[in-house]
Amino acid sequence: MSTTFSVGDLTVHRIVEMEIPFTDPFEFMPSLTPAMLEASRGWMQDAGALDPATGKLVLCFQSYIVRTPHHTILVDSCVGNDKDRATRPVWHMKKDDAWMRGLAALGLTVADIDVVMCTHLHVDHVGWNTRLENGRWVPTFPKARYMFSAREFEYWNAQHAKTPIACIADSVLPIVEAGRAELVSSDYALDDHVRLVPTPGHTPDHFAVELGRGRTGALMTGDLIHSPLQARYPELSMRADTDPAQGSATRRRVLEAACEAGTLCCTAHFPSPSLARFSRWGDGFRCDPG
Repeated sequence: MSTTFSVGDLTVHRIVEMEIPFTDPFEFMPSLTPAMLEASRGWMQDAGALDPATGKLVLCFQSYIVRTPHHTILVDSCVGNDKDRATRPVWHMKKDDAWMRGLAALGLTVADIDVVMCTHLHVDHVGWNTRLENGRWVPTFPKARYMFSAREFEYWNAQHAKTPIACIADSVLPIVEAGRAELVSSDYALDDHVRLVPTPGHTPDHFAVELGRGRTGALMTGDLIHSPLQARYPELSMRADTDPAQGSATRRRVLEAACEAGTLCCTAHFPSPSLARFSRWGDGFRCDPG
C-alpha cells in the first residue's frame, strides 16, 4: 500500500510495512482513563484508529520517501526483516517482502536512496537500516548517508553499553561501524527543501522533518504523536516516552503551530491515510484527514 502526494516541488510517498490492531489502549497510554476512551470510542472507530472487534489501537508502521530536486530521502526505516524481536511476535524474525515491494512499486531500488533520516532510534524506526548478509548486518542502502541525531545516538549507545538493546546492536551500530552514519544536530538543514526540527520527549533528541522551500508545506511528525487520541488529549503519553512531561509539552506546541499554519502532518503511526490537519477541539485538537 502506498500513497503519493506533492508538497510544492517535492513528491512524497508512503511505504506501509504493516497496519494492524496492535495494542491495548490502556497499556499503550498508561494515563488514559476509561471515561476518556468511552468519550472517544465512536470517532476513533470511525477514523479506523480503534478496532471494534478487539478494542485495540490500530497502528500503521511505515516509512516516507521524499523526492526533492536534489535527493531521494527515506524518513524512518520501519521494522525490517530477520531481526530478533522476541517481545513482539509480529515483528520477530520477520521475513515478509511488504516493505521491499512498496519500494519497488515506486520504481526505486535500495541503491536509489541518498539519505536515510531516523527521527529517533526506536526499534520500529530503524529496522530496514540494515539487512542480513552472510551472517552480518550490513547497510541496506549502499549509497546513503544515514542521519542520526548526535545526542540521540549518544544516549542510546550509552544505554546499550549498560544493557544490550537489540535494535541498537543490529540496526544502528553496524551503520556507524560501516562509516555511513552522519551525526547531526536535531535542527540540521539538509538543503533548502528539508529541515530537521527538535521535538524531544518521546526520546531525548527526537526530531521531526519539515518539508517545503521557504515555508513549511508538510511536517513528518515521527513519534511526537502516535494516535489521534493524543491529539484530543495531548497530555496522554505513551509507555515508552523517556520524558512524558516534555513529550506532552512538545506535542501541544507542535499541534498549536500546525493549527495556526494549517500544516499537513505526515504521521508515523496513524491509520491510513496517516495524513492529518489539526484544528482546535476544546482543550485539545481534532484530526481531519489530510
